[in-house]
Amino acid sequence: MRVKTGVLYKQAYKKFAVGAYNISSLEQLHGLFRGAHKSGAPIIVALSKVARDYANPEILASMMDAADKIYPDVIYAVHLDHGNEELCYNAITSGDYTSVMIDASQASFEENIAISKRVVDKAHEKGIPVEAELGILAGIEDDMAIDKKNALLTDPDQAVEFVERTGCDSLALAIGTSHGAYKFSGKSKLHLERLKEIQGKLPGFPIVLHGSSAIPETEILRINAAGGKMKSTSGVDAGELREAIQLGVCKVNIGTDGRLIWTRVHREFFKEKPDQFDFSMPGKIYMKEYADFVEQKNEILGSAGQAQNLQSKL
Repeated sequence: MRVKTGVLYKQAYKKFAVGAYNISSLEQLHGLFRGAHKSGAPIIVALSKVARDYANPEILASMMDAADKIYPDVIYAVHLDHGNEELCYNAITSGDYTSVMIDASQASFEENIAISKRVVDKAHEKGIPVEAELGILAGIEDDMAIDKKNALLTDPDQAVEFVERTGCDSLALAIGTSHGAYKFSGKSKLHLERLKEIQGKLPGFPIVLHGSSAIPETEILRINAAGGKMKSTSGVDAGELREAIQLGVCKVNIGTDGRLIWTRVHREFFKEKPDQFDFSMPGKIYMKEYADFVEQKNEILGSAGQAQNLQSKL
């Protein structure tokens, strides 16, 4: 059942977070929906510009329609991830998305507000909620100077002004995470004190955490044992995610973990079976592995079992 993203946030606030899983293939789609079904959790299907360029927007839309029929018990939203202004307008008019994200975070504060406000006005005409981003999403290392760390984090007072002036429905913050596999080194972690300060100034407002893959060390080791050359790294700790949820984080973005599992499954398969060439064989393994991962992640996010509660209120 496809729902508006705001419906999920209303039920999730300070109770659980909804996993927003980036996908771009049918194997990921099946794995994601199977994992959601097994855990009884609502999910957000995140489709980025990269996914749209790779799979084609029309194919992705058809895949979502098919998933709705194949997995009728799964409660989900379809979200445009990291869209620019043009892409957001395209998604809004297409009717295929239940929320969009405008990412103008690299622009100046005033320009970010202006761009985000235009997207919000256009989206709200269609009843579509908008996620915006404020701050620089970049990993913060242990030895970084305090002033440089603060420059990368979302400013609490600016967050309040941004929400008031744009009318956005949720806000992605920079509190120490980064996109991709190489997030943290040493003892670096989320800046939960900054999140707490922002939540105190925006009580009840849905907060989004990007770059939240766990980057399990076992995946890195297995990839390298099968011929990979990935550097040692770490991701977001499960305990910190749970703390962030108590501080208003309603949506947690997860993309890299799914790619690592894909890489590990295919490297191991073809290393162990070098005579094989049928891509559907490792594809089936990946669907199961990804479903298991989604099920486990939803347990960590506290969303497991929440679909039934949601369904009774829809």
